Amino acid sequence: MTIELKTPAEIELMREAGRVVARCLAAVQEASAPGVTLKELDTVAHDVMNDHGAKPAFLDYHPRFAPSPYPGVICASVNDAVVHAIPGSYRLQDGDLVSIDIGAFVDGWCGDAAVSYVVGTADPEDLALIETTAAALHAGIAEARRGNTLGDVGAAIAGVARPQGYGMLADHGGHGIGRAMHEQPHVPNEGRRGKGMKLQPGLVIAIEPMLHRGGEDDYRHDPDGWTLRTADGSRAAHVEHTVAITPEGPRILTLP
Repeated sequence: MTIELKTPAEIELMREAGRVVARCLAAVQEASAPGVTLKELDTVAHDVMNDHGAKPAFLDYHPRFAPSPYPGVICASVNDAVVHAIPGSYRLQDGDLVSIDIGAFVDGWCGDAAVSYVVGTADPEDLALIETTAAALHAGIAEARRGNTLGDVGAAIAGVARPQGYGMLADHGGHGIGRAMHEQPHVPNEGRRGKGMKLQPGLVIAIEPMLHRGGEDDYRHDPDGWTLRTADGSRAAHVEHTVAITPEGPRILTLP
């Protein structure tokens, strides 16, 4: 497993990509309203990237598991869709739980982040799911410090999610990031404290808990080969930040 540590100057370049991702997420959330199509939200994000000289990381991405290149700029997952849903003709409805995941390259460096929110009238249980997912993310980020391990990060995430009775997307987690969107190491959303790779300055990772309201971890694939849905049909939330391990502590690169 090859791990590429970034220099402080390279982390600054990644911060620029992270800012663009944050702007895209904010613009998409602001544009989300009943009647708006997911494809229209995709266009909003693409326009923001174009305005800032960024290139979409997801568009035409073709990993080995996928039957075809990804056709969107964003992943737009609604209700029981957890991640990787293709933005198409679906029109948002009042009360939809939406998870938007966006990646962008600026000057050859990548940023990747996701946010979940409710369109219009919110079910309190959906708000609790989103709040817990965000709390799990920030618990994981707090452990992303020199001398800690990936197991510490995963244990912190699960330590918030599991006591609340939520499921967590099986077989999925975060990842290293830098010149490529997906680099080593894999960043699990569960783990044992003190176990796994030791974190050191220069490592940059995407931390991304994915929680299921129904309490199960299982998922199913849509026929498109991309969209993952909860097996029990319950709603899901997904939040993510790109985080650099620095001598001073974790630094979130995908803030505005």
